[in-house]
Amino acid sequence: MPLQAVEFFAELCLPFHEHTVVGNTYFAVPVPGAPLRLRIDFTRTIHADTYGGLRVAVVHPERGEIDAVALNFVDHQTFHRRDEATNTRPNTKQYGTFNTCHRAGRPPWDGAVTTGLRDAIEQYTAVWFPGAWAASSPKRTAGRTPYSTPAPPATHAGTRTR
Repeated sequence: MPLQAVEFFAELCLPFHEHTVVGNTYFAVPVPGAPLRLRIDFTRTIHADTYGGLRVAVVHPERGEIDAVALNFVDHQTFHRRDEATNTRPNTKQYGTFNTCHRAGRPPWDGAVTTGLRDAIEQYTAVWFPGAWAASSPKRTAGRTPYSTPAPPATHAGTRTR
């Protein structure tokens, strides 16, 4: 079964206009005209067809890979809600990972919350491509409005009522 990488990277909402997905790898040119490129791959686990994070790399066309960082799904709480809802325990094959087997009509990474990964990619690319993130797209809008409880009615501190 395919990873549906195009959809996964679209879910990340990365702002780079010059990008493409080839197979399961995302390639981007964060700064047009600059020689450095961005490459993002899925990282495999010790289990077949199971993925535990992303590997983000800065690549130069002539010098090859300059730097890379692994972004673990567990560290960025990508599947925390899903694992909590399904009572998946740490140190199991399914915890904080996804594999190529999935329900029909659903992506293999169903239940992923990509905000933590996106923030980590933004921080990493800010080092190698300063200003590229802000120049590429407008700020993202918040998804949900946080629920706030109404304040209790004000009472006088020193008075008693019967």
